[in-house]
Amino acid sequence: MSLSVLAPYARSRGRLPERCELCAAPIADEHPHVVEIVSRRLCCACTACATLFRDPGAGGGRYRTVPERILADPGFQVPAERWESLGIPVRLAFVFRNGKLGRWVAVYPSPAGPTETVLEEDPLALGESPLLRAAEDDVEALLFFGRRGAASLDCLLVPIDRCYELVGLVRRRYRGFDGAEGREAIERFLRDLGAHARPVERRST
Repeated sequence: MSLSVLAPYARSRGRLPERCELCAAPIADEHPHVVEIVSRRLCCACTACATLFRDPGAGGGRYRTVPERILADPGFQVPAERWESLGIPVRLAFVFRNGKLGRWVAVYPSPAGPTETVLEEDPLALGESPLLRAAEDDVEALLFFGRRGAASLDCLLVPIDRCYELVGLVRRRYRGFDGAEGREAIERFLRDLGAHARPVERRST
């Protein structure tokens, strides 16, 4: 996704009321998002449009509503050596499956904004957790995070818009990953995600 995905998080409050980018209806500050699949643009949406595009085939599959769920697998962590096998140089990144390409894409922060790379290694090889297989194409992502030097990383399944909200936060607060202010803001954001997560369902065998 281009830097346009960060636009919903860069608009200052107190300006003219936001409107749905699909039907132009007024929307509140807190509102759903819809992904335009071909351009991979994140659009602000009203409740009616978000409801319409919840089904994958709605509207010819051009748009998909970003789900609100956040999932965790308590006790599941990714060993650092497995994470490094993906070739991602940082320990704060998210991966999502691009349905059009049929490939997994990793996105991680940089001073200029999000950096994307198509993964050669399948992230499903990171472990046996059902969390790794639960993400919906294009609209949900696996968010991985861990401290430098730690033996493992944590993982949450999160809405793709929350991931880009995190990217915008890192970009605004970037002072190097050792900067206390930026680190504390990121940790607060991650704690909030974790507090709203529910356990992923495990299928009985």
